Amino acid sequence: MSNVKKTYTDAELKNMSDAELTALGAEMDGVTVAFRKPRFEVPNDPADKSASIGVGIWALVSILFAVAFLAVYIFWPWEFKTHGDEGLAWHLLYTPLLGLTSGISILALGVAVVQYVKKILPEEVSVQRRHDGASDEIDRRTLTALLNDSWSTSTLGRRKTLMGLLGGAAVLFGLTVVAPLGGTIKNPWKVRHELDYSGDGTLWTSGWTLVEKGVKLYLARDTGAVAQMHTSQSGSHMTTQGVTRLVRVRPEDLAAGGMETVFPLAEGDVNDGELYDPEKDVYEAQMHSIHGNRNAVMLIRLRNSDARKVIEREGQEDFHYGDYYAYSKICTHIGCPTSLYEQQTNRILCPCHQSQFDALQYAKPVFGPAARALPQLPITVDEEGYLIAAGNFVEPVGPAFWERKS
Repeated sequence: MSNVKKTYTDAELKNMSDAELTALGAEMDGVTVAFRKPRFEVPNDPADKSASIGVGIWALVSILFAVAFLAVYIFWPWEFKTHGDEGLAWHLLYTPLLGLTSGISILALGVAVVQYVKKILPEEVSVQRRHDGASDEIDRRTLTALLNDSWSTSTLGRRKTLMGLLGGAAVLFGLTVVAPLGGTIKNPWKVRHELDYSGDGTLWTSGWTLVEKGVKLYLARDTGAVAQMHTSQSGSHMTTQGVTRLVRVRPEDLAAGGMETVFPLAEGDVNDGELYDPEKDVYEAQMHSIHGNRNAVMLIRLRNSDARKVIEREGQEDFHYGDYYAYSKICTHIGCPTSLYEQQTNRILCPCHQSQFDALQYAKPVFGPAARALPQLPITVDEEGYLIAAGNFVEPVGPAFWERKS
């Protein structure tokens, strides 16, 4: 046990210097300073200046590369490019440059801090005995003095240039971490482009919104087709001409109790069945539909006995076509794909966080973290017997946000 006196009046504490409070605080915390020696005992030691310059150089390197990172992040051409596009080489350098500049900035700051500790801070060996329980008032008072002593012995206060460099490097390091988060912040109301298979940039639009513009949208399944080898007099090359990635779905294509993932397919992008044209190239347009992040829909054909038990959602009683129901595949929890359908229980399952939705009760959540039903797509059949969208979703697809009322 320590025999250090712990009861002092406010007047006694106020009359103590920082050095006395520091020594007292160390003793009260059970700390024994076994060894302390300044790195540079002689004022204006050339070695002191050399050490400061070395640390300053590393801090400056950190600052320069942090600024370079921010410049690349803000001004470099980041828009996606593919083979054949102008500026592809510059685009391919974007991510490597972000990694290189941020990595060097962080590394240089780390080296600067290590060099400062190793070459400038006083050499010290201290031993502390641990104790349990909360600290006394006197311990809290002396802590401030200990912190002041740490700042004083660090000599950083009198090294204004070095302090500015290290501080600037630390601030810019923080920006290299925080700045990329800015790319995830978007105005949910801002229209960014003309409505297409990806919507128009707002959170409540998708490829299915095209139906509101008078576009006939088929429910189409993905065939997984890829570019094919084409041989001509000029040689062989890959082509997507005549390749159909999305094909229209008829009711008879789905067995009772079955499920199919479908995507919106505009009438002008159809290339299957009686409309197949081997010279037509719709592959890119169809891939845009597949890649639309709110386009995937689960088309479910209930068994007739189960369909008679369905509880329709108010106002959506005519959204289904016979035993066929179409629900958004985007989970209302955090947007994972609800890719599992349990035929025996008629439950739709999200494998990410185990949310479950009842297909017999307007895809209402019955288990897991999801709190909202999956939006239902109104469907019907056209005069040729293909399933089509009878309208758009009446609510935003995906995780909840403030515009949702369901």
